[in-house]
Amino acid sequence: MSKTIRLDKYLSDMTSETRSKVKEYIRKGRITVNTVIVKSPDTKVDTDNDEVCLDGRKVGYVEYYYYMMNKPQGVITSTEKGKTKTVMDVFKESGIDCPRFDELSPVGRLDKDTEGLLLITNDGDLNHKLLSPKNHVDKVYFAELKYPLKDDDKTAFEEGLDLGDFVSRPAVLEICENDKKFSAKVTISEGKFHQIKRMFEAVDNEVVYLKRLRMGSLTLDDNLGLGEVRELTEDEIDALCV
Repeated sequence: MSKTIRLDKYLSDMTSETRSKVKEYIRKGRITVNTVIVKSPDTKVDTDNDEVCLDGRKVGYVEYYYYMMNKPQGVITSTEKGKTKTVMDVFKESGIDCPRFDELSPVGRLDKDTEGLLLITNDGDLNHKLLSPKNHVDKVYFAELKYPLKDDDKTAFEEGLDLGDFVSRPAVLEICENDKKFSAKVTISEGKFHQIKRMFEAVDNEVVYLKRLRMGSLTLDDNLGLGEVRELTEDEIDALCV
């Protein structure tokens, strides 16, 4: 959606430079708007219809960024800096340079020891849509277990499990038959704290490995290694935002 913003904000958003640095570029005549040199930082530009160039190179405007990460174990899902390594530290190490990195945040949380799909974006509306309890967005996990699953565990998951502070919504349990029933795929439509682990504990089992495979329409890319990040394709973005 087109919007009108100050030239210095436009450039700081899209170049990772500070506002003072882009003002310097503007004062030195390094910026053109629609081929005309502009030296006023507060010049208003239309994000869709004006062409902004720095040293003759076009600087396009992107409002929202969407990334898929294959989260590794040992990092926490947080944007806060601390002693423990975060997924945003992993993002920086991936080598991807997002001009609006400081605006990015992970959508939802994965436990420190859980791997797999993590969506990272600065689209607050999409973040809210995917996490809002009323929307019941499906999430699919692969779990390896300490003990073999019982056939009646499927029914227990479908009927909802009493986890003490709440009863889980109906979930789909697909037992993997090729390893003596020590693994399964689980589809849930909520995301309470440690929910998958607690659900298996409720049927007298224990999760020893957990990986998220899908969230809504977004599926983890099989070619994405642990700790790797890539931008979403237009089709993936369209499917999420529909």
